[in-house]
Amino acid sequence: MAYWLIKSEPNKWSWDQHVAKGTDEWDGVRNFQARNNMIAMRPGDRAFYYHSREGLEVVGISEVVAEAHPDSTDDTGKWSCVDFRAVKPLTRPVPMPAIKADPELADMVLVKNSRLSVQPVTEAEWRRICSLGETDPD
Repeated sequence: MAYWLIKSEPNKWSWDQHVAKGTDEWDGVRNFQARNNMIAMRPGDRAFYYHSREGLEVVGISEVVAEAHPDSTDDTGKWSCVDFRAVKPLTRPVPMPAIKADPELADMVLVKNSRLSVQPVTEAEWRRICSLGETDPD
Protein backbone atom coordinates (compact mmCIF):
# COMPACT_ATOMS: atom_id res chain seq x y z
CA MET A 1 0.00 0.00 0.00
CA ALA A 2 1.17 3.53 -0.79
CA TYR A 3 0.15 6.70 1.00
CA TRP A 4 -0.83 10.06 -0.43
CA LEU A 5 -2.24 13.45 0.44
CA ILE A 6 -4.97 15.11 -1.60
CA LYS A 7 -5.94 18.74 -1.15
CA SER A 8 -9.24 20.47 -1.61
CA GLU A 9 -10.56 23.89 -0.75
CA PRO A 10 -13.42 23.29 1.70
CA ASN A 11 -15.57 25.97 0.03
CA LYS A 12 -15.30 24.01 -3.26
CA TRP A 13 -15.33 20.37 -2.05
CA SER A 14 -15.19 19.80 1.69
CA TRP A 15 -14.58 16.64 3.70
CA ASP A 16 -18.29 16.61 4.60
CA GLN A 17 -19.25 16.72 0.90
CA HIS A 18 -16.76 13.94 0.18
CA VAL A 19 -18.29 11.81 2.96
CA ALA A 20 -21.84 12.51 1.74
CA LYS A 21 -20.95 11.57 -1.85
CA GLY A 22 -19.34 8.30 -0.76
CA THR A 23 -17.18 7.67 -3.82
CA ASP A 24 -16.18 10.43 -6.17
CA GLU A 25 -13.88 11.22 -9.07
CA TRP A 26 -10.93 13.41 -8.05
CA ASP A 27 -11.22 15.58 -11.14
CA GLY A 28 -10.03 19.00 -12.22
CA VAL A 29 -6.35 18.54 -11.37
CA ARG A 30 -4.29 20.46 -13.92
CA ASN A 31 -0.72 19.94 -12.77
CA PHE A 32 1.52 17.34 -14.42
CA GLN A 33 3.29 16.29 -11.20
CA ALA A 34 -0.06 15.83 -9.41
CA ARG A 35 -1.42 13.92 -12.43
CA ASN A 36 1.62 11.64 -12.43
CA ASN A 37 1.09 10.97 -8.73
CA MET A 38 -2.50 9.93 -9.47
CA ILE A 39 -1.33 7.64 -12.27
CA ALA A 40 0.89 5.90 -9.68
CA MET A 41 -2.04 5.27 -7.31
CA ARG A 42 -3.57 1.82 -6.92
CA PRO A 43 -6.85 0.66 -5.39
CA GLY A 44 -6.40 0.24 -1.66
CA ASP A 45 -3.87 3.07 -1.35
CA ARG A 46 -4.79 5.55 1.38
CA ALA A 47 -4.75 9.36 1.21
CA PHE A 48 -5.00 12.11 3.75
CA TYR A 49 -7.75 14.60 2.92
CA TYR A 50 -6.34 18.10 3.46
CA HIS A 51 -8.37 21.31 3.55
CA SER A 52 -6.38 23.97 1.71
CA ARG A 53 -6.78 27.75 1.69
CA GLU A 54 -9.28 27.60 4.57
CA GLY A 55 -8.57 25.47 7.59
CA LEU A 56 -5.15 24.31 6.38
CA GLU A 57 -5.40 20.95 8.10
CA VAL A 58 -5.56 17.21 7.53
CA VAL A 59 -9.16 16.27 8.33
CA GLY A 60 -9.72 12.73 7.07
CA ILE A 61 -8.58 9.56 5.36
CA SER A 62 -9.72 8.43 1.92
CA GLU A 63 -9.03 5.32 -0.12
CA VAL A 64 -8.30 4.92 -3.82
CA VAL A 65 -11.06 2.76 -5.33
CA ALA A 66 -10.26 3.10 -9.05
CA GLU A 67 -6.97 3.55 -10.89
CA ALA A 68 -6.26 6.56 -13.06
CA HIS A 69 -8.69 7.09 -15.91
CA PRO A 70 -9.55 10.03 -18.17
CA ASP A 71 -10.80 13.06 -16.27
CA SER A 72 -14.42 13.65 -17.26
CA THR A 73 -13.96 17.42 -16.93
CA ASP A 74 -11.11 17.51 -19.48
CA ASP A 75 -11.83 18.11 -23.16
CA THR A 76 -8.17 17.74 -24.20
CA GLY A 77 -7.72 14.11 -23.16
CA LYS A 78 -4.40 14.73 -21.42
CA TRP A 79 -5.58 14.82 -17.79
CA SER A 80 -6.30 11.86 -15.56
CA CYS A 81 -8.03 11.33 -12.26
CA VAL A 82 -8.74 8.57 -9.75
CA ASP A 83 -11.80 7.70 -7.70
CA PHE A 84 -11.75 7.98 -3.92
CA ARG A 85 -14.06 7.00 -1.11
CA ALA A 86 -14.08 8.60 2.31
CA VAL A 87 -12.89 6.15 4.98
CA LYS A 88 -12.92 8.09 8.26
CA PRO A 89 -12.29 11.51 9.74
CA LEU A 90 -9.28 12.14 11.91
CA THR A 91 -10.33 12.21 15.55
CA ARG A 92 -8.53 15.53 15.80
CA PRO A 93 -7.66 17.52 12.65
CA VAL A 94 -3.93 18.16 12.24
CA PRO A 95 -3.23 21.80 11.29
CA MET A 96 -0.37 22.92 9.08
CA PRO A 97 1.43 24.78 11.90
CA ALA A 98 1.62 21.51 13.90
CA ILE A 99 2.92 19.68 10.82
CA LYS A 100 5.58 22.33 10.17
CA ALA A 101 6.64 22.33 13.83
CA ASP A 102 7.13 18.56 14.01
CA PRO A 103 10.75 17.53 13.28
CA GLU A 104 9.55 14.08 12.13
CA LEU A 105 7.62 15.80 9.32
CA ALA A 106 10.30 18.29 8.21
CA ASP A 107 10.87 16.48 4.89
CA MET A 108 7.19 15.96 4.09
CA VAL A 109 6.20 17.16 0.61
CA LEU A 110 3.40 19.20 2.23
CA VAL A 111 6.05 21.18 4.11
CA LYS A 112 8.49 21.53 1.20
CA ASN A 113 5.99 21.98 -1.67
CA SER A 114 2.73 23.01 -0.06
CA ARG A 115 1.11 23.99 -3.38
CA LEU A 116 1.14 20.48 -4.92
CA SER A 117 -2.46 19.21 -4.77
CA VAL A 118 -1.72 15.46 -4.96
CA GLN A 119 1.44 14.29 -3.23
CA PRO A 120 3.12 11.19 -1.83
CA VAL A 121 3.40 10.55 1.91
CA THR A 122 5.91 8.14 3.44
CA GLU A 123 4.74 5.42 5.81
CA ALA A 124 6.54 7.15 8.70
CA GLU A 125 4.80 10.45 7.87
CA TRP A 126 1.48 8.60 7.60
CA ARG A 127 1.88 7.10 11.04
CA ARG A 128 3.00 10.39 12.59
CA ILE A 129 0.06 12.38 11.19
CA CYS A 130 -2.33 9.65 12.35
CA SER A 131 -0.74 9.82 15.79
CA LEU A 132 -1.12 13.60 15.93
CA GLY A 133 -4.70 13.19 14.75
CA GLU A 134 -5.37 10.53 17.40
CA THR A 135 -6.50 8.15 14.65
CA ASP A 136 -5.60 4.51 13.96
CA PRO A 137 -3.32 4.46 10.89
CA ASP A 138 -4.90 1.28 9.48
